[in-house]
Amino acid sequence: MAKEIEYIIKLQVKGGQANPAPPIGPALGSKGVNIMEFCKRFNAKTQDTPGKIIPVVIEVYKDKSFEFVTKTAPATVQLFEAAGIKKGSAQSNRIKPGSVTWDQIKAIAEDKMPDLNAFKLESAMKMIAGSARSIGLEIKGDAPF
Repeated sequence: MAKEIEYIIKLQVKGGQANPAPPIGPALGSKGVNIMEFCKRFNAKTQDTPGKIIPVVIEVYKDKSFEFVTKTAPATVQLFEAAGIKKGSAQSNRIKPGSVTWDQIKAIAEDKMPDLNAFKLESAMKMIAGSARSIGLEIKGDAPF
């Protein structure tokens, strides 16, 4: 018989750097989860991506045991890395802090495909391109579709 889920907790944690400090400690401690066990398991699973922000979904069961699933890094974080910038534009329609190419957008879309709500790569690329425009990035080249 399957365990009954009591809580679902969503966090964004740097890979390989989980510790009991906020936001992890208070979020898990208030639900009765063993914080150190989560930190050890998360750090072991994400040791190959140190410092990258990784979304994690934690399912807490009635007996206070837990399972977690890691997702791919957020699209905006990947776009910042591709463009070589630290933050987006406050006026995305006027100020362009950087640019990306369609090849970079395709690479990000292929990486994010399991987490996106899209069936085709072209649809995923349009979603990533929309995120790029919303943070003020200019997209170089013609759309490949």
